[in-house]
Amino acid sequence: MQEQRRCAPGPFAVVGKSFRIGERLGHVSKDSVTVPVIQTAIRLVYPPRCTVCGVLVESDFGICGPCWRDTPFISGMCCDACGVPLPGDVADGPAICDDCMRNARPWLQGRAAVLYKDNGRKLVLALKYGDRQDLLRPAGKWLARAAQPLLTADTLIAPVPLHWLRMLRRRYNQAALLSAALARETGHAHCPDLLQRSRRTRQLIGMSRDERYRTLESAIRIHPRRRHRIVGRKVLLVDDVLTTGATLSAATEICYAAGASEVRILALARTFRDG
Repeated sequence: MQEQRRCAPGPFAVVGKSFRIGERLGHVSKDSVTVPVIQTAIRLVYPPRCTVCGVLVESDFGICGPCWRDTPFISGMCCDACGVPLPGDVADGPAICDDCMRNARPWLQGRAAVLYKDNGRKLVLALKYGDRQDLLRPAGKWLARAAQPLLTADTLIAPVPLHWLRMLRRRYNQAALLSAALARETGHAHCPDLLQRSRRTRQLIGMSRDERYRTLESAIRIHPRRRHRIVGRKVLLVDDVLTTGATLSAATEICYAAGASEVRILALARTFRDG
């Protein structure tokens, strides 16, 4: 025991000391002293690193300067239906891209946080296949910023569903994680199981627009026990990537059929072909 007393105190001994300091000062709460000490200890062991490349940064869940420059955040004027960036300044009214003019969208408005290229693509793939759930906190902030023109006080946030067999293999639905992160950031109501995949479909990667729409026909439905939450309600559907919009179109039509008053969509990333 004497030998133990001569040893230098470890980090938990410092935490214990903070309790005694708080008690002696009287006006300082234990939590106000302990929490900063714990946070400091954690930062010493796990210093904050860039969400993309892993280099040291100043704040948790931050992005270093070079990675920030290489992350194609969508800002300025964009298509009011799908969120893809458009040239020019802010228009007098809603601006629609050529793709959305050729292919009418069933939803009312749409936005995306980043383009699906460079670091935008890396972030989506890391979340989708790499189990990088640490990306959810910054992604929630990016989604909240993109969703500002879409949200009203009574908006219900819901994700695009994943079939249960695919859920078993992947262990989580990345769209549901993103919608939950957005709801935490904005304080809006969230219904993670509002929609269900009633039929397993093939992977949509590589399919044409028409093939995607045919594949998703009758593949999504409203959860029978959640139908009451959608009647007369404004809904914001969340997905990780918006490509042709087939999945979000199918989900939107089901929401309208179930009684939603308005449906808007939001994606973390939007595919985009330059030129």
